[in-house]
Amino acid sequence: MLIGIVGSLLSGLFFLYRDHGAGARTVKALTLRVALSIGLFLLLLAGHFMGVLPGYSQ
Repeated sequence: MLIGIVGSLLSGLFFLYRDHGAGARTVKALTLRVALSIGLFLLLLAGHFMGVLPGYSQ
């Protein structure tokens, strides 16, 4: 999932330079990156609450 986030970020950067900021492909790529990042955060949050990912304890 992290590779997908980085790939979407790089494709957004590529489309930004290629289309000079005027294309809709940049917005779609960055929207996908935000959606994947939120999905990763929710997955980590769910894993923590289910006990799959241990939290920090002293």
